[in-house]
Amino acid sequence: MKNLKYVVSVLAVGLLLINVSCSKDDEVENPAMHISVPTEGNSWFFLNPDSPNPQVWDVGAQSWTNPEAVKRTWFWLRSGGELHLGFRGRAESGTSVLLARFGDTEKEIALSGDAYEEVYLGTFDIQGPGYYYLDLQGVSRESLDFAHVPSVVLGGSATQAGVYYVNEDYFYWGRRGPSVHLGYGIPPQAGNVRWFYNELHIPEGSDVIGSFFMANGFRDGYFGMQVNSGHERRVLFSVWSPYDTDFPDEIPDDQRVELLRKGEGVITQDFGHEGSGGQSYLVYNWQVGQTYRFLLKGEPSGDNKTDYTAYFHSPDEGEWRLIASWRRPLTNRYLQNIHSFLENFVTSTGALPREGHYNNQWVKDTSGQWHELTTATFTADATARDNARLDYAGGQQQGANGFFMKNCGFFSDNTAIDSQHSRTPLGIPPDIDLSELP
Repeated sequence: MKNLKYVVSVLAVGLLLINVSCSKDDEVENPAMHISVPTEGNSWFFLNPDSPNPQVWDVGAQSWTNPEAVKRTWFWLRSGGELHLGFRGRAESGTSVLLARFGDTEKEIALSGDAYEEVYLGTFDIQGPGYYYLDLQGVSRESLDFAHVPSVVLGGSATQAGVYYVNEDYFYWGRRGPSVHLGYGIPPQAGNVRWFYNELHIPEGSDVIGSFFMANGFRDGYFGMQVNSGHERRVLFSVWSPYDTDFPDEIPDDQRVELLRKGEGVITQDFGHEGSGGQSYLVYNWQVGQTYRFLLKGEPSGDNKTDYTAYFHSPDEGEWRLIASWRRPLTNRYLQNIHSFLENFVTSTGALPREGHYNNQWVKDTSGQWHELTTATFTADATARDNARLDYAGGQQQGANGFFMKNCGFFSDNTAIDSQHSRTPLGIPPDIDLSELP
């Protein structure tokens, strides 16, 4: 694992309610603040950060000239105690005045000249572990930018048990946030899996740009829904080539996936930079609050090749739609490694939470029997496992008979990685006439 700047490496689960008391800055003068949290990996600019629909952008994406822009920097404390808090910064030229806000405490700070200085904001009583943030907002300036603030600095007993944050090893992946997965348990009585069925529901407010709600994952590819921009959404189905490369032009002809057919309006192309292979997607304006159905077929086609076919069902259309069918060479297997995942692929939205509900999973084996999937293992990527980001959760959906996954947004009530979860069986297989699929 990559080296991270934290004091200890054991993450406590079962988090407490987070509270910050008022500042005690009159009691401490120039305390030691030995931990430096880089803003490059841990800060975003916001307009109306605490509203239901804030505007957000990456630090460094534009100049800091808007007095309404809030620079918010997150860090995770492993314990309560006394927190010394400050930041390191300088004015670009002349004098700049910043408003610093932590909890309910606000303080104006004047920066003068072009030399960096360490500013002590106060000492605070931290009541429990979890995520905390410092807000900085411009008040006045005599130069183009309000200030350059490369780090937030911390000290005190609240930091002694450990502080987690995104360091230089994870500036890109940490800004995207942790990816989370549910690996479904196949009942032991099931034979080779030919079909995999899943349902996906995105709750209100979770359709954040950059989200990929992947419903039907398998050993050789993935199938789900994306939010690609403010005006475009996709249903995406991709299959990896057996040739290991991030550049599709390098794939030998005999190891390229072959498009067998595609549905109406579906776009197909090569993809790369995460392995390479064949990609198919339908631009489709799916909506929050509705339940979409996903059906995947995988079976050997002979000559050491396997065919994978994806179907999508929208309640607005009321019928199954073919996305595409791909033939993967050097492969002779049915569906394996059945799973779902949730990831963010846009760094500018890595500070916004998103959640997906994954319900009613089934597989159909080669004997023609449906088998319900009622257990899942919750896992996460290296960004989470190395404690660069701890805003991840998943498992049984509270108050409902299904699973959920949630990531990003710097929430503190996370789920233990590699934990086991289950849901109550529904007992009613999908009502699909497979012979009538397009």
